[in-house]
Amino acid sequence: MAATDTPLAALLEELLGPDLPIAIRAYDGSRLGPPEDEAPATIVVRSPDALRRIVTAPFELGIGRAYVAGDLDVEGDIYAALTLRQAMPELKLSPKQWAAAAKLIGLAGLRPLPPPPEEARLRGRRHSKGRDAAAIAHHYDVSNEFYEIVLGPTMTYSCAVFDTPDDSLETAQEQKYELICRKLGLQPGQRLLDVGCGWGGMVMHAAQHYGVQAVGVTISASQADLAAKRVAEAGLADRVDIRLLDYRDIVDGPFDAISSIGMFEHVGLAQLGDYFERLHRLVVPGGRVLNHGISRPWSKGRSRFARSSFIDRYVFPDGELHEVGTVVSAMQQHRLEVRHVESVREHYGKTLRHWVSNLEANWDEAVRRGGLGRARVWRLYMAACALNFEEGRTEIHQILGVRADNGRSRMPLRPDWGA
Repeated sequence: MAATDTPLAALLEELLGPDLPIAIRAYDGSRLGPPEDEAPATIVVRSPDALRRIVTAPFELGIGRAYVAGDLDVEGDIYAALTLRQAMPELKLSPKQWAAAAKLIGLAGLRPLPPPPEEARLRGRRHSKGRDAAAIAHHYDVSNEFYEIVLGPTMTYSCAVFDTPDDSLETAQEQKYELICRKLGLQPGQRLLDVGCGWGGMVMHAAQHYGVQAVGVTISASQADLAAKRVAEAGLADRVDIRLLDYRDIVDGPFDAISSIGMFEHVGLAQLGDYFERLHRLVVPGGRVLNHGISRPWSKGRSRFARSSFIDRYVFPDGELHEVGTVVSAMQQHRLEVRHVESVREHYGKTLRHWVSNLEANWDEAVRRGGLGRARVWRLYMAACALNFEEGRTEIHQILGVRADNGRSRMPLRPDWGA
């Protein structure tokens, strides 16, 4: 129940209900929910601008803007705070509530505030090379030091694989690379292409442990720069080639195997055919292709993130998720015979919780390296995504395909990579 009788408290209680699992404290002294010392989290409404942002933008985007800007804050367990999504998946104000909100913020408050500077503003044709490069720069060219704080020493920005619940993040990331290498059947002397190589984790692991000659491509300048330095420091410069290059511009195939780990979300539905056709042309007959990408449960809706969503505006601009059946069909259509599909959904929830813990434990340094707004974006998005994976609203699959050679797949009768 509301601890104070104010117009804002009355509006919040009407919108959110009387039995809140967390506490809310507002700038005008309004308080809702359990006592703060008993609540797992407290949402702090710091100024009328928070309400103004929520009223003038779709619910998720308005809430996100208010949090990134600092008009809204979360004290305590952010996962507990995000349980409010279940109570109010959409915020639709009735005419009476609109009138109450307008009275609180004034008629001038119905004009949108400028969004925080962390919001993406892309130009050009969707999934053109130029626009894709801008989208990648928005997300990845934040600060290598910031990412190291969040991701840990492996600098791996994709779902780890946990053999046991007690595995460290570093161990689980190494296990992910090992699993992919075994699925690809890598052998010494082979050529491996890693599409969207990030900071070089996969190509370094494959070169060190499997003796391959590896090429990693990324269109993030920050990633390419640090990946090349990490390769040199590991003494792998003669076996690993890092290129600042779009996968559409690779011309020196063929490769014996191809991995694509965590970049598929940036490809786009309209580009799926071209993507898999290019991978087919780049791999040798009998060669394997491993596509590791986030997917979505089946629905009649569109595959891309809604353009009014927080994640599209602040995290993955132009990102698109596809139902796993769509991906399998696209691979098959472009002559990559699908031989194995594995969901690692629960593993991504655990991975994201590790990243959130790293960020929160090193908050001041993360803010210094990436800026307060960016740190807020990452805390909110990673915590929300962890819950999405745990609750089945988002999925992730490793799909292994092979370019069959006149019917000869060169696959083992009983693969020994486990799972």
